[in-house]
Amino acid sequence: MSSPQHVICVGAGPAGLTAARHLARQGVRVTVLERDPLHVGGISRTEQYKGFRFDVGGHRFFSKSKEIEALWQEILGDQLITRPRKSRIFYNRKLFNYPLSALDALTKLGFFESLHCGLSYMKARAFPIRNPRSFEDWVVNQFGRRLFNIFFKTYTEKVWGMKCREISADWAAQRIKGLSLGKAIQQALTPSWVRRDSSTPKTLIESFRYPRLGPGQMWEAAAAQVREAGGEVLMGMDVQRLGRDSDNGTWTVHATDPTGASQVFTGEHVISSVALRDLAESLDPPPPEPVLTAARSLRYRDFLTVALIVRDVDCFDDNWIYIHELGVKVGRIQNFKSWSPHLVPDPDLNCLGLEYFCFEGDGLWDTPDDALIRLADEELIQLGLVTAGHVIDGTVIRQPKAYPVYDENYEERIALFRDWLEKERPGLHPVGRNGMHKYNNQDHAMMTALLTAENILKGEPAWDVWAVNEDAEYHEAGDDRTLALEGERLVPRPLSDKGAG
Repeated sequence: MSSPQHVICVGAGPAGLTAARHLARQGVRVTVLERDPLHVGGISRTEQYKGFRFDVGGHRFFSKSKEIEALWQEILGDQLITRPRKSRIFYNRKLFNYPLSALDALTKLGFFESLHCGLSYMKARAFPIRNPRSFEDWVVNQFGRRLFNIFFKTYTEKVWGMKCREISADWAAQRIKGLSLGKAIQQALTPSWVRRDSSTPKTLIESFRYPRLGPGQMWEAAAAQVREAGGEVLMGMDVQRLGRDSDNGTWTVHATDPTGASQVFTGEHVISSVALRDLAESLDPPPPEPVLTAARSLRYRDFLTVALIVRDVDCFDDNWIYIHELGVKVGRIQNFKSWSPHLVPDPDLNCLGLEYFCFEGDGLWDTPDDALIRLADEELIQLGLVTAGHVIDGTVIRQPKAYPVYDENYEERIALFRDWLEKERPGLHPVGRNGMHKYNNQDHAMMTALLTAENILKGEPAWDVWAVNEDAEYHEAGDDRTLALEGERLVPRPLSDKGAG
């Protein structure tokens, strides 16, 4: 089958730009439509304020996929720097190493509390919860109930605005897969030169690569490379409607440009990284009512970052710390200078990003910026992380639809929409975190985009893109190029191989 004449990518995040770059370099005409008038990268963008640069959400560039690691290097080259990984848990006015260190936890929890945690862990291993359905069940099985209550429950419920027993176990299995208390202790007691990288859970990595000027630098470079290869990346394009001509299979995308004028684009394929719920609403004609209702029922968690410019006096050196205190609203605090010193223009200053998890439109989301800056200042002082008077300026960054929610029945809703989409709207390809309603890291999102691009180039669904993240190891038939995400990060077997021994 001949190559498609035109592919439209809706969204210029990691998934959309990865697909566009790959296709453009293969000679395919590509147009990327991005709603944001200024930034590419989606949640992996870099925001700026008075010369300070902010990583929205925190993005470690680490993958067990050699292909993704090589792609990052190809895009950004020597602008990738290696940074130490450090994050801790703030609990009971103390900072605990994360991943858990046996000696650190014993010292700070105290002997008797540590003994109770150990007994709780042994009980969980001896009498595990059968068929764990919730996040709470899964983590209790891995760590014991006492450690779950100390190190997981408060923070997780603050992040998601839900009880841990209401969150699907899939999220825990995907995000902290391969890690248990036993493995964390084993890792802490094993010299680094003995460890095998291929068997190390992602949660235990000790260093990562990072763009010198923040994650957006990666995607700004990728957008430039799309343009260099002949593609278009159009900013400020708000997609309103997507329709398909059933006679010739051509897709028509209606968008509003920055001036408010209507623009129309046509192509044989559309790659979408926008939220699945929003995609369903934009389809013309709309899906049947049960399908549309299923998509509308998908939920997302939003957050805002209050970035405070502070005097760099005794600041913690973690990339971020998790706040497990009930008396404050902040959930996580980033130290942007620890991500890259180049994010902070003045060596005498630092910038801390306090992350508040909320739902778009709730009281916290709608709080005025100046009130949020005062709240963040007060909570930093309350936690003892800065001294009064050290905060000198601040700004607020809001991020809608940051995290797809894995609540009860979300899989059935996605499956219903996906089945309808594949049968009734061929040529429309959801990719990435929000596009597939999967809480992917950006390397997973990029892999869904690469495989989608390969499917388009081949003219057939050679890869099951929806299986990215599942436990299998793959090689494309007849091709020496490995697309495996080994260990935790796995990529799907081609559909033609399913059922093979």
